[in-house]
This record gives sequence, structure tokens and C-alpha cells, in this order.
Amino acid sequence: MDTDNSAELNDPAGTVAPGEGVAGEDCRHEGLPTPRRYLALAGVWLALIVSILDSSIANVALPTIARDLGTSPADSIAIVSAFQLGVVISLLPMSALGEIITYRRVFIGGLCIFTLASVGCVTSHDLTELVVARAIQGIGGAGIMSVNGALARFMHPPRLLGAALGANALIIAAFGALGPTIASVMLALGPWQWLFAINLPVGAVALALAWRTLPESPKADRQLDLLSIVLNIIAFAMLLSGVDLLTRNPSGLWGGAVLIGGVIAAVVLVNRCLSQSRPLVPIDLLRIRLVRLAALTSVSTFTAQTLTQVALPFYLQDGLHFNLVQIGLLMTPWPAGVALAAPLAGRLADRVSVEALIGCGLLVMATGLSSLLWLSPGMELTAIAIRMGVCGIGFGFFQSPNNRALLSSAPMHRSGAAAGLIAISRTTGQILGAMLVAIFFRLFGHVGQSAIGVSALMAVLAALLGFARKSSGSRTVN
Repeated sequence: MDTDNSAELNDPAGTVAPGEGVAGEDCRHEGLPTPRRYLALAGVWLALIVSILDSSIANVALPTIARDLGTSPADSIAIVSAFQLGVVISLLPMSALGEIITYRRVFIGGLCIFTLASVGCVTSHDLTELVVARAIQGIGGAGIMSVNGALARFMHPPRLLGAALGANALIIAAFGALGPTIASVMLALGPWQWLFAINLPVGAVALALAWRTLPESPKADRQLDLLSIVLNIIAFAMLLSGVDLLTRNPSGLWGGAVLIGGVIAAVVLVNRCLSQSRPLVPIDLLRIRLVRLAALTSVSTFTAQTLTQVALPFYLQDGLHFNLVQIGLLMTPWPAGVALAAPLAGRLADRVSVEALIGCGLLVMATGLSSLLWLSPGMELTAIAIRMGVCGIGFGFFQSPNNRALLSSAPMHRSGAAAGLIAISRTTGQILGAMLVAIFFRLFGHVGQSAIGVSALMAVLAALLGFARKSSGSRTVN
């Protein structure tokens, strides 16, 4: 495997020797010994499972929660939005904090916050209390999500990094798909509070395993940039709020003003980061061509995925007249395809060209999306399910190799920033995909083949970005 010559981009003063991290830490490591590595993996996976489930199970429970708390369905959406906002505003600060106090401490701290906030969700008596608890849950979830990739670099030897990221992708895909089913079963057996109460025993076990087994990492000799964190919170909060207000009322001046305020905060933040050697927004990493291409590929792919998965149920129900049970069955092959392909892709990423895996995988995904343009009323469920499975398999061959390429292209001492960049690229794509669905509804009053066509084009763009790495002169760091 090639080695990276890009570390000097992150160390203009020449204070870090080639192949070294902070304080001269040698990057040529072999990860944790077994069986400690497996116990650490179990702790990370349990934390990922509860954080992924909590991002999806609440959607199913919204009608039940709204009735129980005596609030309107429209207002209950805040239960989901609060969690998402907590995650988005915290991803970059948490990854920066991980480089300063170690990734282990941020992961454990995030897991503690997430678990304690679950107690707040269980004991909430009104919508306001639940929304606040969900926002705090999102902050804790960001602590888990922002550094798990960085921890992987210290837990596993370089030759197994792709396989480890593939296993993480499998966990995320499998439990993301199972979330609605698990929520439905739990709601049938008990009150909605059970959805959050389950986090307590699982979180406690994950915390015990993480505390005993997660590896330490070097500490960066710098302070947390509080002004950048404030600007980050303002920018993301105002951008998301402004877009939401504009989709609800396109002619409203308030939404436009909030959006402009968010753009200004974002510009100020980026301008501040340009002059820093280790900024909150990882501009230093984005100067590395492989990192930049991997991040852009991720944004484009998750935009295509989210646009399809949000728009397609509306198209299947309103345009093709399938019932809810059929729609649920038809949406399942996508995550099933991801779960099938991701572990294999992760292992292959440790052995073969990642640009080929990513580019070819995304072309498969684009082919699957394009085939969805020819759906028609009365079409066999099996034919549609196969198309969805093809999309999932293509997506699975993108995710693990792309994450591995981005992490491996960053110097070891910037692993936290690289992991944060993976998370923020994914989240940005998901937000853009949801925004496009709202725009299609505003422009046309429905979503259908046009939305799927845009998804296919985004997948083709992502594939081109994947293949573009072939000509890159940058190399990767283990």
C-alpha cells in the first residue's frame, strides 16, 4: 500500500516529523491486542447501535408521542429535528476536542451524555422537556459518531482498517433498517418511553466495555477554539432553521434573513479557519486532494441516497398506489444490500484499489436508481425490490472504501478531524437530500421520477469523483 506525503500540508512549521503524529508519536502501530480489541469493538458497536436506533425509531413513535403529550403532529416533528440539530452543531467541536483530550474521553463522555439524556426522555412530561432531552441526546450522539473512525485507526492495524470500517457500516445499515421494526414491536408491547429506556442497560454495558478497553491517543498541544465553536453553532443552527422556514413559506422574509445570517456566520468561520494550522473546520485536510475528493463523493452520494429514500415512499404510495405494508417491504432491500456489500467492500479496500471499488460501486448504484425511473403501476414487487437491492449493493461498495480512503489520507494526529469530516460530509448530504425533497414538493406539489432522476445524476457525479482519484499524486498514511 502507498504511503502519504501529505502530512506536511498540516504542519507548515515542520514541527511534526514525517510519519509521526503529535509529540513524535510513531504512526506505525499494530492496534490493540486481542481479545482487548474485540471487547473494544463490542463497546463501540453497542454505542453505535443505540445512537443509530435513536435517530430512526422516534419517527415511528411520533403519532403516539403526540397523542400522549397532547401536542399536534406538526409540532411533534421537533422531537426528530432537535436530535438532528444537536448532532450537526456538535460533530466538528467533538472531533476537535478528541484531538485535545483524546478520542477515548470524548467517546466515553458522549456515551454518558447520550445515556443520561435518555433518562430525560423517559421522564419527560411535555413536549418542551422531551425536545430539550432529545437535543442533549444529539450532542451525546455526536460524541460517539465524531470519533469512532479515529478510534478505529488506533484499535486496528492498518491492514485491517477497511474491514473494521466495513463492519461499522454493516452495523449502521442493519440497525438503521431494523429501527422501524424494533420501534413497532416495542410500541405494541409497551409505552413510547420504552424506546428510550432501552438505551440505559445497553449504554451501561457499552460504557463499561469502553472504559476498560478503548485505547488512548496522543493529545494535541493546543486549546479549543471557543469562538470557532460559537460560529459553528450559529452557522449550522441558522442555516438549518432558515431552510426549514423557507420550505414552509417560500415568500417569508424571516426565513431568508435567518438563512443569510447562517451564510454570514459560515463565511466568517471558514475565513477564521484559513489562517489556523489545525482549524475546527478541517481546511488543512481539504487541501489534500484525496481527502477533498472523498468528502465531495460522500456529500454527493448521501444526497442521492436521502433524496431517494425520502421521496420514493411518496411516489410509491401516491403515484403507483402501493399500500404501506408493500412500501415497507420495498424499502428494505436497500439496507439489506448495504449490509451484504459493506463488509466485503471493507475487506477488499485493504487489498485492492479503492478508487475502483468506489467508482464501480457508485455506477452500480446509479444504474439501480436509473432503473427506478421505469416503475409503473401494477409492477411486480420482486422487480422493484431487485432494483432497490442493486442500489444498496452499490452504496455498500462505496461507503467503507471511501471512509478508509479519507481516514488513511489524513496524518495520524488529525484522525479526529478526519473522522469529523466523514460525519459532517454524511450529514450535509442527508440534509441536502431532504431539502431537495422539500423543494420538489414546493415546485411541483409531488415527488416522482424527476426526484429519482436527480438522485441518479448525483450518483453519477459521485462515481466520477471516485474515479478522479486515480490520477491523484497524493498517497495515504497508515
